[in-house]
Amino acid sequence: MTDTSIIDLYFIRSEQAIEESQVTYGGYCYRVANGILNDPADSEESVNDTWFAAWNAIPPTRPNSLKTFFGALTRHISIDRLRKRFADKRGKGEALIAIDELAECIPSGWSMEKSIENRELIRAFNSFLESQPVLDRNLFVARYWYGLPIAEITVKFGIKKNTAVSKLRRTRIRLLAYLEKEDLQ
Repeated sequence: MTDTSIIDLYFIRSEQAIEESQVTYGGYCYRVANGILNDPADSEESVNDTWFAAWNAIPPTRPNSLKTFFGALTRHISIDRLRKRFADKRGKGEALIAIDELAECIPSGWSMEKSIENRELIRAFNSFLESQPVLDRNLFVARYWYGLPIAEITVKFGIKKNTAVSKLRRTRIRLLAYLEKEDLQ
């Protein structure tokens, strides 16, 4: 089923919209959630919460890309779930560390809800990433979109830990400069 057809189902308030969303994007959303949470049960709950959030957002929202829209909702929900999980604990999870690393590049007052509407920031991130060397781009997406731990990234890309950490730090510095140049920081 096409994205447009699924969106139309949401607009007519058909429960089939959720079923079709799960069939088409359930696996993708689960991978996003599990990359952040690293817990199958919590990841499954986050995906289910994604469909509920989409049900409440569509209408009036008409996303251009359901995959991006669902991915953003899933990330937001999963991060909230992770923050709650670690609220009373002293340490932080790997995904929260990755989010904190990226915080200096995100404009103040930014939130996931605003990002869905803030197409300029999304365009700038995409434009920046397209301009980066393939390895740097892939490392960045693995760390900051999928929330993979550094140890897993080093295995996945066959590089040393210091190399991964250094490349990610330099990419964040370039991103910050790019966003400042674009007047988005």
